[in-house]
Amino acid sequence: MEALSPTMEEGRLVKWLKNEGDQIKNGDVLAEVETDKAVMELVARGEGVLRKRLANEGDSAPVGALLGVVAAPDEDISALVNSSAPKAAAADTTQQPVGKPADAGEVIARAKEFEGVTSVPAAPAQSQGEASTPPQERERRGPQRIDTGAHHAEASATGNGETAPSGRPRSSPLARRMASERGVDLGSVRGSGPGGRIIKRDIEQAPVAAATPAAAPAPAQRPPRVGDYQDIPLTQMRKTIAKRLVESIGPIPTFYLTAEFDMTHVAELRDEMIKRGAEYKVSFNDILIKATATALAQHPEVNAHWIGDAIRQFNRVHVGMAVAVEEGLITPVIFDANEKSLSEISAEARELAGRARDRRLKPEEYMGATFSISNLGMFGIDQFTAIINPPEAGILAIGAMEEKPIVEDGELVIRKRLRVTMSCDHRVIDGATGAKFLQTLRRMIENPLMLVF
Repeated sequence: MEALSPTMEEGRLVKWLKNEGDQIKNGDVLAEVETDKAVMELVARGEGVLRKRLANEGDSAPVGALLGVVAAPDEDISALVNSSAPKAAAADTTQQPVGKPADAGEVIARAKEFEGVTSVPAAPAQSQGEASTPPQERERRGPQRIDTGAHHAEASATGNGETAPSGRPRSSPLARRMASERGVDLGSVRGSGPGGRIIKRDIEQAPVAAATPAAAPAPAQRPPRVGDYQDIPLTQMRKTIAKRLVESIGPIPTFYLTAEFDMTHVAELRDEMIKRGAEYKVSFNDILIKATATALAQHPEVNAHWIGDAIRQFNRVHVGMAVAVEEGLITPVIFDANEKSLSEISAEARELAGRARDRRLKPEEYMGATFSISNLGMFGIDQFTAIINPPEAGILAIGAMEEKPIVEDGELVIRKRLRVTMSCDHRVIDGATGAKFLQTLRRMIENPLMLVF
């Protein structure tokens, strides 16, 4: 299993493209492997014959695990094949074999745990009759031994010198608790333990006292049935998402800045571009990417990474755009987005998003972002907060655009408005720093001709 991306720790074998016995040349594609981000090709690094496939389609394996053997036709590969065989689990010598009677001391210890006894009497010596019993017969009589041991434990526990308060019958702690829960009057129960002490068995057989009715039992929870649920195995992408988000939301001191922008002029610009033909057909998201990239170029303190012992500010702007795929989320990158035209960004964004959904992105196409954007406005979400993708210092969450009545120059007018929320890593971005960036972004969006020239 080759490391097919810088963040890959394990992969899933999606499909074998070569069969055992096939002649292999250096560079031949042997199989397709699902990494944490995409489905990649596993390429042969030598020549020979595919002698053995050691992993099945659908299997996951860590980087470095042996998936197959390419060797000369007459080469002995038995050592390799044997080394990849799963090792038998070592026997657990502490676990009782099925059917074997438990040690009497263990039984007493378990009884002590339930009875609340503070000391455990020593296990009784094995009787001569029992010692002479064949092992098979003792194994067959295991349940009787355990039952007898438990009774002996309870009897020993109740005979340890404990005295009952005046006027109350002697009883074990477990018996008193059971009597309380069941509403059993201890005064009406005849004990069968040592010295007439009331034990568990007596409470189980006692009638419920009418004067002290038992509390109504809590309604039993209906156990799950077949078909009530299904467990979905984690994909490599979902495993990575889970790991990365834990690294983000916990350790990173995050604060949020929300602003509302007027999108009226952006809508007018987009309409004019669409009229000029398909070459200039852009989406609102394309315009927002361009505006964000242009603003980032003016605020390198936001276009930055936290790298532990330093803050790395970038001179180039690479915008990651979050794309929802079936297995989760991936963020392809538009490099040097501030230097590209709106039509270039539009064409690149569509092409990257399509290959992201097909799981065909290359690692260099989804790594290296200096700042990211996540847009859920197309799903009707008014406003949300996005989680920073470390080591980036910020991410912009874009909500839905909608028409709103606002007061402009003393008059009520209808304008297209959009809310954005910026998540900021406070180790890199202070509140005023983030606010100044959003001011610049507002100026770009509300005067979109600045993005064209």
